Amino acid sequence: MRAFALVLAASLLGLGPAGAAAPGRVASLNLCTDELLLALAAPGQVVSVTHLAHKQAETTLWRQARRFRSNDGSLLSVVALKPDLLVTMGGGARDRARIAERLGMRVLDLPFPQTLQDVKESIGTLAAALGRGTEGRRLIGRIEALERTAPAWRHDAIWLGGGGRSVAPDGLAAQWMALAGLGQRRLTGGRASLEELLVRPPAILLRSDYRSGQYSAAQHWLSHPLARRPRHSRTIATDGRPWTCIGPAMVGEALRLRKAASS
Repeated sequence: MRAFALVLAASLLGLGPAGAAAPGRVASLNLCTDELLLALAAPGQVVSVTHLAHKQAETTLWRQARRFRSNDGSLLSVVALKPDLLVTMGGGARDRARIAERLGMRVLDLPFPQTLQDVKESIGTLAAALGRGTEGRRLIGRIEALERTAPAWRHDAIWLGGGGRSVAPDGLAAQWMALAGLGQRRLTGGRASLEELLVRPPAILLRSDYRSGQYSAAQHWLSHPLARRPRHSRTIATDGRPWTCIGPAMVGEALRLRKAASS
């Protein structure tokens, strides 16, 4: 019922078929809205996604994204394509929105999600804007199925990225981890130190492989034996790309991690 309410609310605001015809030419100006758009839009609706969506290192949807023209995230880079809907995220560009609307383009600016509920609301809003309510409800339903079946237990876990970077225990990344049965440990400064991995190794070390093939000081840190495989810990690798936007691309990864954590 929540999913239906989200789509209906967006339609009543004029974002969906109830307020306007479904857009036939949609451009995304943000990697995270690229991923949402690719998950929800009909094939003929998309005219452009950002250049980041074309990069294998940045998103798991790069093959799908390369069917469409790329843009640099600016209004100027898509004007010639004459989109009737621009999708972006995070605000901060009111002048761009005003110019776009004067050119006959609707602008849908989604907020950065902070919770799983925010993710579901963004899916519902965009689905309604696209006239793709069924697809929106289906995707929201997959997240809600994960929530209903989330393990009652949670392994003590540390999400580990380059340089010891980790995630907040009450943030969106940790909420996805919880759906897999992983409880993100609270860390000082949001980072794991090699000393902590030595003295208090987690039950599961969840290692992000984002840009793992790229040399940098941060990636070199991950080559330390304690960061690769702490004693008394299980190390599970995770595809780092879905963790950038932490949106619906996480559904499949959460299912995979749940299976890995329980085996």
